[in-house]
Amino acid sequence: MLAVEHINQFYGGSHILRDISLNAEAGKVTALLGRNGVGKTTLLKCLMGLLPIRSGAISFAGRDISKLKTHARARLGMAYVPQGREIFPRLSVAENLNMGMAGLPGSARLPEQVYAMFPVLREMARRRGGDLSGGQQQQLAIGRALAMRPKLLILDEPTEGIQPSIIKDIEAAIRALAAAGEMAILLVEQYYDFARDLADSYLVMERGEIILRGSGATMDADGAREAMAV
Repeated sequence: MLAVEHINQFYGGSHILRDISLNAEAGKVTALLGRNGVGKTTLLKCLMGLLPIRSGAISFAGRDISKLKTHARARLGMAYVPQGREIFPRLSVAENLNMGMAGLPGSARLPEQVYAMFPVLREMARRRGGDLSGGQQQQLAIGRALAMRPKLLILDEPTEGIQPSIIKDIEAAIRALAAAGEMAILLVEQYYDFARDLADSYLVMERGEIILRGSGATMDADGAREAMAV
């Protein structure tokens, strides 16, 4: 679904992303791990067109999207849940979810799976997004992304600052989405155990480059946890 080939990105004279290559396949979770400041969020912004790449190529569903604007990538089926959630705090839960369908035909309806995965969103549909707990806001951010019926779901540290009970709900949702086989999921995380339990494949990033990659089933044996501490 997503193919990233040898991309490089710079801030001024600083080489931020160094020859990054990765794939994300439909029906699978690709986990990208690394400490703060290694370039993970910069990579995601490049994937979504929020930052330009200096060289390399990004393909989505067989199409080169390296120069497409962000809104065009979203309309192709790329959904991004950023770190910090970035919901609309003054809009209601229902209005936030409807924003996720802004690029769809006017007759589009919210997928029932959103409420099935996160029932609290139905219960709090009229409450302002800013009044929700951090965990509920994260569920809302994921629900808003799912509202557009994406082919690729990009999650930037969805467990950050979230209570354990909601982490379990988010884990179950990601697992169900992958099992359906229609969507590729790129999960960026620092919480090693969460990523390991979900990953079909993994990559560890350090100083703007991939230093380790492999199957999710072999993360422990490969020393992925130790590599994150390099």
